[in-house]
Amino acid sequence: MLSQSVKAKQFTAIIGFLVGCFALLLQLYLIIQNRTVGVTETLIRYLSFFTISSNILTTICFYCIMGNPESDAKPFFARPKTIAAITVYMFIVGLIYNTVLRFQWSPQGYQKIADELLHVVMPLFIIIYWLTFAEKNTLEWKSIFPWLIYPFAYCVYTLIRGEIVHFYPYPFMDVNAFGLTTVLINCLYVCITFFGVSILIVAIAKVLTKISMEKLTT
Repeated sequence: MLSQSVKAKQFTAIIGFLVGCFALLLQLYLIIQNRTVGVTETLIRYLSFFTISSNILTTICFYCIMGNPESDAKPFFARPKTIAAITVYMFIVGLIYNTVLRFQWSPQGYQKIADELLHVVMPLFIIIYWLTFAEKNTLEWKSIFPWLIYPFAYCVYTLIRGEIVHFYPYPFMDVNAFGLTTVLINCLYVCITFFGVSILIVAIAKVLTKISMEKLTT
């Protein structure tokens, strides 16, 4: 029989999975409805947004967690280090959108709903889940470096593909508008931000683990 804490963990994962699926499908519907290029290119562009790929990872993560929350042989997306990495990615999604991109356009109707779910609700959901339920005692400083592979690879992919098809998903990565040097500097700043947030996540994990251990010994 599942304990109350495990039931709460599983319930939270189910809600996160359902919200993630709804947000991703809504955004997919909207981008297809408003497409200016063919369906195939539209789908590629949809998947080329860091927000979308990160929300997909988060939704998969919640799916794996809700499937068997007590299993010791956890699937990759339900492992503590993976959840922490996804938390970093979604924190950056929320941070960049709400400090930079939010003020560059004014979505309305269903697009506004999709935007808020993808850039606010889902980042907050995974952050709260990580703080409340995720195992943190296995996180180490060296855990940070593998987490940086994904954002670095994303920047490389976006710049190469942008050079070929002349589409950049984010304004600060638009080589046509700002030139390659400025965009590379912007990407460097973004990677530094990922590194900084990763350090913060591990530091918080170590503090919370220490507090937990002290409670057990008192």
